[in-house]
Amino acid sequence: MAVHEHSHDAHGHDGHGVGSEPHGDHGGAGGHGGHSHGVAADADRRWLLAALTLIVVFMAGEVVVGFAARSLALISDAAHMLTDAASIVLALVAMRLAARPARGGYTYGLKRAEILSAQANGVTLLVLSAWLGYEAVRRLIDPPEVTGSLVLVTALVGIVVNIGATWCMSRANRTSLNVEGAFQHVLTDLYAFVATAVAGVVMLTTGFVQADAIASLVVVALMLRAGIGLVRDSGRIFLEAAPAGIDPDEVADRMVAADLVVEIHDLHIWEITSGQPALSAHILVAPGGDCHAVRRGLQRQLRETYRITHATLQVDHLGEDDDQQLLQITPAGTAVLDDHCGDTHGPVHRSGPHQH
Repeated sequence: MAVHEHSHDAHGHDGHGVGSEPHGDHGGAGGHGGHSHGVAADADRRWLLAALTLIVVFMAGEVVVGFAARSLALISDAAHMLTDAASIVLALVAMRLAARPARGGYTYGLKRAEILSAQANGVTLLVLSAWLGYEAVRRLIDPPEVTGSLVLVTALVGIVVNIGATWCMSRANRTSLNVEGAFQHVLTDLYAFVATAVAGVVMLTTGFVQADAIASLVVVALMLRAGIGLVRDSGRIFLEAAPAGIDPDEVADRMVAADLVVEIHDLHIWEITSGQPALSAHILVAPGGDCHAVRRGLQRQLRETYRITHATLQVDHLGEDDDQQLLQITPAGTAVLDDHCGDTHGPVHRSGPHQH
């Protein structure tokens, strides 16, 4: 009887294992872990630069008018536009870093630079909202004189400029948290100008100068909402939580229901960067089963059902205690199931009814 070896540690890294997708573009289904946005990185950069130009030019004029009109709403809009510009610059830098190939100690490359950018955008939104909220409340209590006509005209121009910038940003790939962070900055600024325009009309028609501070509070609420979302989503990636919409228990139940699969443990699902899910797991296969066929079937299932194209599966036969015993026949249900991996991370999933 011929002796043969199994290479059971299979790495489905978008093409490093049989049945995987090519690695170069993260699978035939499209970049970023199997979804396609149809926009090239160069096109993304062009749209971001167009939005940046519109914002910087208008921001310079708004600062001058804001101080001349003594309008907190305009000054807060200008401050927000400064963070818009900074967020776009940060996004462009992060895109450049993320495009660098993996080398040396950075085995994933610098893809998470985009998540750092998204988190920085979220934090700046939260910090700025706190400052503007304080100033708005102070002005509600002791409102200064505000030139409503200047506020209204500048806000109307700002709406046009921000519609153009928002349209440019919407043309880029917003499945990236990096781009989405910059987009949320610009979109919030558009809402801010709408609120400021309404405040300008109210001040001109009624003389109610507190409308300027109320408009600022509306902007603060929008900034808080966008900032919390960005910090939460980027934080999930840094904490290596499962991607939103993917339930690890459901994934494990589907995997353990496959033919010949007896147990799954050490299952981890995380995101390398936004839109690039990854998975690793230890699979126990029934004695005599074809480990390679099981692995290929599981990788296909992960790719087609969850669009996880970066999967690392360690596959062993049940009862396989060390490298010298390629196949040790052990009846299912014996203690070896519990002892196979003495330090499992996370729940153990087995075929048949079970609790999570």
